[in-house]
Formats: sequence, structure tokens, C-alpha cells
Amino acid sequence: MPVVDVHTHMYPPAYMDLLRSRDTVPYVKSFPDHPSAGDRLIILPAEDTASTSRGRPIGKEYYDVKEKLAFMDTHDIDVSVISLANPWLDWLPPDSAAETARRVNDDVERMCAEHEGRLYAFGTLPLSASVEHVVEEIERLTTLPHMRGIVMGTSGLGSGLDDPALDPIYAALEKEKQLIFLHPHYGLPNAVYGERASDYGHVLPLALGFPLETTIAVTRMLLSGVWDRFPELNVLVAHSGGTLPFLAGRIESCIAHDAHLKKEGKITNRRSVWDILRKNVYLDAVIYADVGLKAAIDASGADRLMFGTDHPFFPPLDENAVEWESVTLNSKAVKSALGGNKEAADAIMGGNAARILRLPS
Repeated sequence: MPVVDVHTHMYPPAYMDLLRSRDTVPYVKSFPDHPSAGDRLIILPAEDTASTSRGRPIGKEYYDVKEKLAFMDTHDIDVSVISLANPWLDWLPPDSAAETARRVNDDVERMCAEHEGRLYAFGTLPLSASVEHVVEEIERLTTLPHMRGIVMGTSGLGSGLDDPALDPIYAALEKEKQLIFLHPHYGLPNAVYGERASDYGHVLPLALGFPLETTIAVTRMLLSGVWDRFPELNVLVAHSGGTLPFLAGRIESCIAHDAHLKKEGKITNRRSVWDILRKNVYLDAVIYADVGLKAAIDASGADRLMFGTDHPFFPPLDENAVEWESVTLNSKAVKSALGGNKEAADAIMGGNAARILRLPS
């Protein structure tokens, strides 16, 4: 059974050229006076300073397809389904968003075609453009042989995934049978982490902010009736669904006991959290331990989970390391969570992705 990585990011050359041409957020900044700092990706206003400690180091592993393939070979990954990482294209002016999305998606398609059988992709939508242009790109992506859905952040058009303005986009995605790969956007407000948050590096926003942001976003979709209106809309939720598998029962109970929702008539004739988890939601296996993965399996089913690495994030801190612990932890968790059931483990490591994403055998 092939190993398929469904959660792995790349910034294609067309996207990097765009970021390097800019001097306002988001952009790639170089530091000629501090060569050791390398290039930095600046995606938040707070990072837009002259300090080399701000922003995210961005090396070839982010944009060089040779680095991606070398990483795959090192970790015995046969196929990667690549996606743009945040900030995606949400920040573009409306008048240039559609054209830029076509250029970026075509560049990704080119890379996949040049490495036939190794790379597939989730396309990126011009969400700041008109709805008509977004729908056009959804339809166009279905004609690109290596596209297997789209990637979207938890902020949607900027007002969350329960925004009614997203309905025409959801309708188009449902009609075209395009899977949404849902990824956290920028985390929670920094204030929630306390006054000493900076003492703890990026642990609080990455370990807690991203998963909670994801859980809140999906719950808002549920509460607003997205899956009642679009019952065939399918979503692959990053990081094993955040905390959704663990909190699903609590979410369901709170809905059932909420007087306001009952008064508004939103409790009756609705689909349950559990029904949606098992029919519309897929989860990646980027959770790093069998405890969380068991919760994901219990919530959605082992046949709906797919292996991921989150490359090129979480690289080893030891410069001489060859294997990435972030990868080995995820693969070990799959084997451990399934208690020696090799068939089920093989399915999560690649078989489910091949079936769900229609990958050639």
C-alpha cells in the first residue's frame, strides 16, 4: 500500500515571486546586513519590524520541489497532496485575485505534472474576488488533472465559515464534488495566552491556538446549518479536527440544551455533530500521539482518516538530523492506535487517501 501525505505545504515559484515583489504584509523579507538570518516570511502585522527574530524563516524546503521530493524519499512517502500554506490568497485586492489564483494554481499543476504520480494538490481560491470569479475558479480546477479539492482557512471570506456569503461557494464546491481541506488561519488573539506568552516561544499558539480555532470554525459551520443546506459538502479538517473529536459530545449536549436555539427552532430537524463527523468530515492524522488519534478514529471512523506530515513545518532542531520527528511520531501513532491492525493502519497511511482523493493505483 502506498504512503500518501495529505497535509504537506508548498509555496510554488509564482507565489514566491509575488511575495518577494512586495514590501507590505504579507511578504518575504531579506536581511542583507544579517545574512545568517536568511529570508523571513512576514504574514502578520506584528511581525512587520526590522528585527530578524520576527517572521518565519523560509528556506528552500518551502518552495523547491526537489526538497519536497527528497523529504518524501527520506520518509518513504510515495505521494504528496500539496497545498499552499497561510496566508493563501485571501489578502489580494479583488481586482487581481482571480488572475493571481489562476497563475498560482497553474504553477502548482505544472509541478505535479512534471513529477507524475508523486504530487497532487489542493487548489487555492481567490476568496477576495467576486463570488462569480471564485465559482469560475472552482469549476476550472476540476479540469486540472492533479487537483483534488481546495484549501481554505478558517476565516473564510473574513467573517468565519458560518458567513452566509459563503453559501454560493459551498454550493459550487458541493456541485463539483470538490473537497475542502480546512486549515487554521492565524490562531486565537494573543491576549488569551497571558502576559508571559512570549516566554514560551510558539508553543501556546501552535499547540492550543490552531486546534481551538479549528474547532470553533467547524462548530460555527454546524450551528449555522451549513451541512443542513449542503448535505454533500465534504471537509478534510486539519490536525485531526483540532479538539473536535474530544469535544463533540459536549458540543452536541450544549446544542440540545440551549434555550435560545430551541426558541429559534434550530434544535429540531437538524443533523447531529456525530452524523456530520461520520458522513461529511474527514480528518488528517497530524496529532503526534495515539491518544488523540484514537479519539479521531472513534469520532469519524478509521476509514475517514488520512496520514499527514505538515511539512515543512516542525523541522528537527538538530541540524544533523535526517528524519523529522514530527513525521515519525505521526506514523508511530497510527500503528499504535490501531493495536496491530495492519490493514486499518495501511488504509490510514495511504489507502483511504487513494480512495477518497481518487488517486491512481
